[in-house]
Amino acid sequence: MTHINRRQWLKTAGLASAAITTSGCKLNAEPNKLPGALVEDNPIVKLSSNENRFAPSANIKQAMINAMEKSYLYPPAHYGPLIDALAAKEGVTKDHILLVSGSNEGLRLTGLMYGQNGGEIITSTPTYKALLSYAKEFGGVINAAPLDADLTYDLDELEKRVSNKTNMVFLCNPNNPTGTIVDRKRMTDFCRTVSDKTMVFSDEAYSDYIEEKDYPTMVPLVKEGKNVIVSHTFSKVYGMAGVRVGYLVARPDIISKMKPRVMSYINMMGLDGALAALKDDEFYQFSLTRNREAKEHIYKVADELGMRYIKSHTNFVFVQTGRDASQLVKDMMVHGVRVGRPFAPLTDWCRVSTGTMDDMLAWEGAMKKVFA
Repeated sequence: MTHINRRQWLKTAGLASAAITTSGCKLNAEPNKLPGALVEDNPIVKLSSNENRFAPSANIKQAMINAMEKSYLYPPAHYGPLIDALAAKEGVTKDHILLVSGSNEGLRLTGLMYGQNGGEIITSTPTYKALLSYAKEFGGVINAAPLDADLTYDLDELEKRVSNKTNMVFLCNPNNPTGTIVDRKRMTDFCRTVSDKTMVFSDEAYSDYIEEKDYPTMVPLVKEGKNVIVSHTFSKVYGMAGVRVGYLVARPDIISKMKPRVMSYINMMGLDGALAALKDDEFYQFSLTRNREAKEHIYKVADELGMRYIKSHTNFVFVQTGRDASQLVKDMMVHGVRVGRPFAPLTDWCRVSTGTMDDMLAWEGAMKKVFA
């Protein structure tokens, strides 16, 4: 057996660390500065998953690196600081907060609880399906109304469908894949009224991107004691999709019923990264600015191509290309760009995630070749 001394070991470890840093992907940014986009070995420009292409800030990354020293610990005993910070952010007591491994886990957990054994969930289509598909998997009945002419939730139609069979109304606001939002007063009035009859879930994963001043979250209705559950995530504006940190806000009695059914932990790196993210307003504003620039470029190209699009309140844009989305995905991949999957019944529309300006230029070039 060969033995090495500490100096040799440190040299070897340093070389291994350098190899890791210079392979795969790396950040095009200087330490302690706002990040550039990831530079990846994969030549495909991925604009299909609504990821924030600007990696977490130096502060968030450093917090996660430091937390690796605590990776031997089971996380739940260390949830307290993040729960306290989120409760302060939302203006509620900490028993209103449930940490989940990405908002997807919160959606699936809720779908299971309210959809199992034939529970009816009312929503519109197309929308984000994590909660709905999980409910259906466990016997739930999905009662889905079409979106209205503006591709937003038809709240009048949804309210008509609520009955004593309804266990929940699901709203994704802003909506995925359309990027639309419901009128602020109508949304609040609807949730207040319907929550007296059944549970209302407000998925607000993209709410950070809403630019209307003082656009309301439904958390105030939670404070009023209504049957309302709100979900938020660190995956989008904070660029932490790979870490899986999300949370639900609801009345304490609702949280206490859901908490024992949570299936996975947030890891120690995610906990400390999320705490750092909440304090990093500079990166938050940076993400919003870059996202706004990318959306404007998508609008410009769509105008040049004579295509209809929806002004988006998210980090993606829904564009009506007039071509079947399944075929368009294949056509764009020929030119090295991946765009969003089909969303029935709007199959001649395409969801395009925002990215760096290089990403947007690559998308523009591919679109102009495909539609030449």
